[in-house]
Amino acid sequence: MTHTCIYVLNQESAIDFYTNKLGFKVITDAPMGNARWFTCCPPDQTEFEITLMPITEGMVFTPETAKAMVELVKKGTFGFGVFKCKNVFATYEELKAKGVEFSKAPTKEFYGVEALFKDDSGNWFSLGQIESK
Repeated sequence: MTHTCIYVLNQESAIDFYTNKLGFKVITDAPMGNARWFTCCPPDQTEFEITLMPITEGMVFTPETAKAMVELVKKGTFGFGVFKCKNVFATYEELKAKGVEFSKAPTKEFYGVEALFKDDSGNWFSLGQIESK
């Protein structure tokens, strides 16, 4: 997989969150009709692009579907993802200092150490530590 989509409530705010708080790199930022095609990636994973897609009526969503999608994203029930880092404790402190909202501090689990955070739209993510093999 080369691309994935994260639905966001406000694309400008999401771009700020992913680039300035999470430190992701911008890959593509181009107008696309009445919309904007924006992709970014984790700093060490440039082959994997994340599209920050606003939920808008039109090409993809009917008014009813857009309304339902907005509510699902706001509730944090639409989707999630997993990000890995080299040091979950240091990354947690760095992101927390930048204003990232964590619902779970780094905790040792049977599968490794993880922390949980939300983006500015309500999507939630697990932050795990890369385990040496």
